[in-house]
Amino acid sequence: MRLTTTDHSEMMQVSSIRVENGNVILNGTIMGAMPIQALLTGTEMRKGWGMVSLGTMWQILRVFMRGKGA
Repeated sequence: MRLTTTDHSEMMQVSSIRVENGNVILNGTIMGAMPIQALLTGTEMRKGWGMVSLGTMWQILRVFMRGKGA
């Protein structure tokens, strides 16, 4: 999975996602070179859900169901 900036340059390449000790661990590289393991705790996930409105959730679902984007 690639995370890109608004100008479509690659910011992060996620190679795997796993759960360990109640946390979500993302493995990948930043800017094509620097390896990283990002930790997402339950507290931070709850904060993230708080930022997403029902309208945004609907739009995310529509993007997901549409398939390959532009």
